[in-house]
Order: sequence, then structure tokens, then C-alpha cells
Amino acid sequence: MIIKYKLSDFAKDMAVQNKQVVDLLNGKFGEVKKHTTPLSEAELDFLFEHFTRGAEVASFEEYLASAPAPAAKKPEPKPAPAAPAKQPSRGDGRPVAAPAGTAAPASANQPAKPKAPAAPPPKKRDGLGRVRIRDDKPEKEVVAPKREVVTRTIDTSGAYVNLDKFNDKYNELASTKNVPTQNRRKPAPSRQKPPRGRGKGAPFTKKQETEAERLQRIQLEKARKAQLKVSIPDEITVGDLAARLKVTAPQVIKKLMGLGVMASVSEVVDFDTAATVAEEFHAKVEREVRVTIEERLFEVDEDDPKDMVARPPVVVVMGHVDHGKTSILDAIRTTHVASGEAGGITQHIGAYQIEKDGKKITFLDTPGHEAFTSMRARGANLTDIAVLVVAADDGIMPQTVESINHAKAAGVTIIVAVNKIDKETANVEKVKQQLTEYEIVPEEWGGDTVVVPVSAHTGQGIDDLLEMINLTADVKELKANPNRRAKGAVIEARLDKGQGPVATILVQKGTLNKGDVVIAGTTVGRVRTMRDAAGTQLETAGPSTPVEITGLTDVPAAGDLFDAVEDERLARELADQRSDAAREEQLGSYTKVTLDNLFSQIEAGEKKELAIIVKADVQGSAEAIKQSLEKLSNDEVRVKVIHTGVGAINKSDVMLAGASGAIVIGFNVRPDPVAKADAAQDEVELRMYRVIYDAIDDVENAMKGMLAPKIREVEQGRIEVRQVFKASNIGTIAGCYVLDGFVTRGSKIRIVRDGIVITEDEIKSLRRFKDDVKEVASGYECGIGLEKFNDIKEGDIYESFILEEYRD
Repeated sequence: MIIKYKLSDFAKDMAVQNKQVVDLLNGKFGEVKKHTTPLSEAELDFLFEHFTRGAEVASFEEYLASAPAPAAKKPEPKPAPAAPAKQPSRGDGRPVAAPAGTAAPASANQPAKPKAPAAPPPKKRDGLGRVRIRDDKPEKEVVAPKREVVTRTIDTSGAYVNLDKFNDKYNELASTKNVPTQNRRKPAPSRQKPPRGRGKGAPFTKKQETEAERLQRIQLEKARKAQLKVSIPDEITVGDLAARLKVTAPQVIKKLMGLGVMASVSEVVDFDTAATVAEEFHAKVEREVRVTIEERLFEVDEDDPKDMVARPPVVVVMGHVDHGKTSILDAIRTTHVASGEAGGITQHIGAYQIEKDGKKITFLDTPGHEAFTSMRARGANLTDIAVLVVAADDGIMPQTVESINHAKAAGVTIIVAVNKIDKETANVEKVKQQLTEYEIVPEEWGGDTVVVPVSAHTGQGIDDLLEMINLTADVKELKANPNRRAKGAVIEARLDKGQGPVATILVQKGTLNKGDVVIAGTTVGRVRTMRDAAGTQLETAGPSTPVEITGLTDVPAAGDLFDAVEDERLARELADQRSDAAREEQLGSYTKVTLDNLFSQIEAGEKKELAIIVKADVQGSAEAIKQSLEKLSNDEVRVKVIHTGVGAINKSDVMLAGASGAIVIGFNVRPDPVAKADAAQDEVELRMYRVIYDAIDDVENAMKGMLAPKIREVEQGRIEVRQVFKASNIGTIAGCYVLDGFVTRGSKIRIVRDGIVITEDEIKSLRRFKDDVKEVASGYECGIGLEKFNDIKEGDIYESFILEEYRD
């Protein structure tokens, strides 16, 4: 129980005016107080400090020696009955009873008031040891405060009342020794109201009993608290800790302040701090082990090798555009469909299975390496084998190189299918020679990569390709446990008007049954229908089986992992937690690696390898930059160029950089609008250079933490050249259309032709019709003349920008 100490009570006990206390508090805390306002602990500490400072003495012994008044008052508690001096007195001091019929004027003749001065001097010391000057006035001055004391009710029935404040025994001892008290209020003895039920006779015996009872009660409370057992997790709020300790939050906060920890009710403290506070309350502490929802929902036990059975391989087909990926997939599906599907594929779900020599093979029909990369970025490495399609007449192309780098980064086995061998210009040996330049050596040349010549048009080599896939799968010994709850990944998902959310999933472990509760990312649902690629209704789906399911509450994201669970309520709770975490992560300040923060990440031990993607205008420049950058590797960080290419920076480069945590460096090339937008969204850093040594110096300085202030470009707009005019007196004028942004008279112009930077120049003239203008906005036509460059062609892109200095 907490006793409220009002301002008026304090002023009365200190024998000062209410206004004096109010002024002190206003000057210290700046708050307007009323006489009925309860005082806080900080305010009481300040007031006690202020008033006790006024009672400070140089020598404590002299002060005790100069206080005889309380000692003289101690032995005469009984002369108090002399107060009724209104009755006549005999010579021996006994009062004379007045007759019943007589008046009492005789009492006026008795010297009742002259006896009052015979008492000790009217000087009295208050609770702080200060001397009170009491006027010799009628006794009503002393009786007046008692009316206020009577109106105060002190509830002593609570368990936490400090009875010392109301114990006459201690008050008398303190007044006898004249010891000033600090930070504690003790009412004057004359103003206390005796407890109810206490008789006037033998008060000391009654008090002795009360004190014994109080001590016994405290011991019982300590014993009860010592037996209290609390379970505390690794982190707990102050309010929760107080509830577990069965005390109030202010009591816990007070203990924390004693430990030097300033915490509010809603703040979190660690286990060690909470345990220390609990021990202060005589509680026995046990560490609480929290089981996460994932641990309760998902099976975390490792599979028993006895339960492992062979599973079909999961194959993805990758390669350059128009090299025949789709043609090979169509040839495989039309010639090797599973039994019962002779009627052909009735429904395309993004994945399917075929049979070859009684063995099943699962193909993922994904849009090349893009979905491959996005799934790997989410941690869903679905594929076991990657079939790299290369046209025999074209050879290695830029997207072929990207596919090779993606497959290597994912750590999957590569099988090369050299397509279009039926053409007259086909040259398989040339393709093998080109593959060796990218560390892919065919088996015929002593390497470990299978190269199969095929023709999707005639069907030649398709069976050989499938046999090689089965052989590779046998070598890899792919196995899974079907006797457990299903686990896998989402390949693709869509929202169907009639069926609702539809997801194509690949079961990687266990067996998925119709009616199972499935959680995929932030989506939960019960499998309502399950179909294969042919549209056949299924009841179960084992490992490496692609199926299309319905019944989810929302459309999951491609690459999300799914799990079959038993408790739907817990699954929905986990989905809500994931949604909240994803939202916080999106709003958080997560920063990917850049040259500006590279050194800080190296110091923190977060970055051991710097991945870089290099794009240049010619292959020779790209190779030179790659070799120069990789030479910068040291003991702390390794520079690894994961991909080099020729041409503009495209969406594929940004996707690879986002999945690998890489930086994209462009040399004399520019990113296309889609790649630029994706890079901004995915927080992938794009760095453009015109001089090779600038790129090398920036990376080297970033590794050393010495990146100097930079000059950056502020992009303004993109302008398309639609017509070229040549005049003998003014030079070449480009008739332009502003695609987006704007261009100003002071803008710099970068000429880009087919994604390659031609040059940079400044604007000589900017006109609309015949008028010179300062700015042309998006959607308007204009004429632009450059200072130096005149070799302008229709279709060129002007990028307007300005340069500004900045410091990180």
C-alpha cells in the first residue's frame, strides 16, 4: 500500500506555510502545486534536503547539550490533568467538589493560569530539530490543529504500510536524542491519534505486542517471497517482470534504479538484470526456454538414412534467346509424356514430369535464368541439373554466359545441349572450344561436363540427352524421405477468377496429401484440389513432384518455401508474424554493399568477399577490368568478378547482382530504364566509368576506407533524336523529343547509341521552333545543338544531366 503525503501535511509537519512549500516546488520543478497535491519521492527528497540544510549545526555534541527542554518534558506525562484548573482546590492539591446547587464562580479565583508559566519554557523543537517559538496564548491555539489530525485516516491494514512512521515509541526516542531525520516524515507526538482499541492504561505493553506482531508478519512475508519461483526469458518487460514477482511496477523500477538501470514499465531488460531484481525480492529464478512457433510447427529432426529413397532429378533449361530452349522442351514433352497422358498436355502449370526407361525426370518450365536467379535469391535452390542450350550455328552468346554464371553460382551440375545440329552452318567443335573459355571442359576433352548434340526440329539426340540426365542423377544419388510432412517451394502463383489463388509447387521432401494445411511465406491454406501438369486430380504427391494446388488465402511469391503443418491456428499466427517482420524489414534501414559502406562492413567482419559484375562496350575492356580488379584481393577481402559482359546494363545484370550481393560496374555503357528502375528498387549499386583506372582506384580506395568526396551526376531527362538537320553556318541540329524528365540550357548531354556511350558534350543551343528557351519539359519537341559533336544519327538517345559535388 502506498501512503499519499499531501503538500499541506508536509507543511504542517515542518511548521511552515503552504505557500512557502509551493514556491519551492515551483522554482525547482516548474509545476504549479496545490495544497492537496500528493508529493512524489523526488519532491520529498528535495524538500527534506532544503529544510534540513537550514537546521545544520557545526557540532552535534553541542547541539545535544543545548536541548534540555525535551528531557524536562519526558518525566511529567501525568501533570496534564492539572489542566482542569477551573475546579477549586484544597490545600493539599486535591480538587474540591462543588455543591450541586452552587455556581462555579469560585473557580475563577483559583490560580489556574499562573501555574502554566511554571511549566518548561514554551520553546519546542520540531521534527527537524528547529526551535519553535510558541506564543503564550490560550490553549485553543494548541487544540486547533488537532481537528485536522482527526480528519486524517491512516489505513494500517495493508501489507506494505511502514508502521515506523506512526510508532510513538520511536518518535519519543528521536525527540529525546534530538536526532534530525532525513527523507522521512515523523508526525509530532502531540498530534498523533491513538490507534483504535488501545487503552490509556499500560500503553507500553500494547505497543510491545504490536511490534512483535509486525516483526512476525515481516518474517512470514520474507519466507513466502523466498519460496516464490519465477521463470524469466532472455528478455522481459519491466511490467511483465513485476507481474511475475507479484509486486508493483514502481517497486521493480526502484530496484532497477538501485542497479543503475533507468527503465520504464514498457521497456525491456535482459535476463541477467531481471534475475538480479528477482533475487532482491527473494525469488528463486529459473531461465525460461521459449519454443518458437516454427519449432512447434515444423519437423526439425534429420531424416533417417533408412527412410531415404531415390527421387527424380529436377532439371531447368537455360540458354540464350532463340537458341531453342522451348523447342527442346516441346520435343521432350511430345515424345516422352508419362503413361496415361498420350492425349498431350492439357494444361501448362510451369513444371511437368516425363518418363525415360522407367525413371521420372522433373522439368521446370521457367523463363530462363530470371526465375532461376530470383528463387536462388530467396534461398530456394530447387534444381539439381541445369541443361545449357547452345545453338551450334551461333555459339556462345551473352545470355549463354549469364546462364553459365548463374548455374555456377547456384552450384548445380551443367549439361550442355548443342542444338540445331541439323543446320548446314552448325559447328559443334567450335562450341566446345568456346565453352572452355568459361571453364566448362567437355568430357571428350578430359573434362567433367557432358555435351550432347541435339536437334529439337528432327528429334535427334533427345533420347541421348535424357539418358545423360538420368546418368547424372544416378551419380548424384538424389534421395528424399517420403514418410514425413511435405516441404518444398513455390514455382509460380497466380490469381484465378474462378478458383482464387492458384500455386504451382514442387515437393522436395515428404508427401503432400489432399486436405493438408500448408503455409507458404505469409500465406496459409488447406489443400482443396491438387492436379498434375495434365490436369489429373491427385490425392498425394511425393518428392520431386510438381503439382498445382488451390485453397490458399492469398497468392504466394515465387520462390517461397512451403511446409505442411498440423496446427492451422499456429500456422496462421506464424503467417501474421512473417507479415509483420516483412513489413518492418521493408521499412527498415537495411543497406546492401556499396563502395561507400564497403570498408565499414569489412571492419565489422560482415564482408569477406566483394562480388562485382563488369559490363563494358567491348570484350577487351571487360577482360582488362576483370583482371585488374581481381588483383586487388588481399587477406581481408577477396574481389571476385562473377560476370563480365558487353553492352548496356540490363535487367538480368541487376537480378544477378541482387541475388549475389554484387556491385555493377559499367565502362562506357549505360543501364536501360528497366534495369535502372530495378536497381533502385533492389538497392543495387550501379557505377559508371569512362576511364578504367578510375574504376580500379575507387574499388581499391573503398577497400582501404579512403573514398574521397565524389562528383555525382544528377539525371534530368532522356531525349530521343528523331531528325537531323545540317546547316553550314550553325552546324548540326538534332530535332529531338523529350521522352521523360526535362532538359535545360545548362545541362550536359551524353550521347548513347545502342546502349553504348558515344561521347559527352555541352548544349550550344536549345530552341523550340525559332525561339531560344531555357528548359523543355517531357512530351515536347525541341532543337538541340551541341558544342563539339556533330556525328549525330536518328535514334540516338541524349541523356541530360548536371554534375554536383557531395560528401558521404
